[in-house]
Amino acid sequence: MPTVNFSVPEDVKDAFNTAFEGQNKSAVIADLMREAVERILASVAVKWFAQGDWALREEGVEPALDILRASKTSTTWPR
Repeated sequence: MPTVNFSVPEDVKDAFNTAFEGQNKSAVIADLMREAVERILASVAVKWFAQGDWALREEGVEPALDILRASKTSTTWPR
């Protein structure tokens, strides 16, 4: 499994550690990242189906569009 490194403000780190004390923090972060990806893909999907590719290209969301294009021909949502 790959490792991801990023920086967060100290107060966010402390609040996270308090909120998720005793839990597998790597699993919590992975779940939060999955939720964030699904949320942005859902947002992009709504715009894509409502406005078409051209509107999204202007917003710079090509990577999300690629995922949506692939999922349009798939029977499962990307996970």
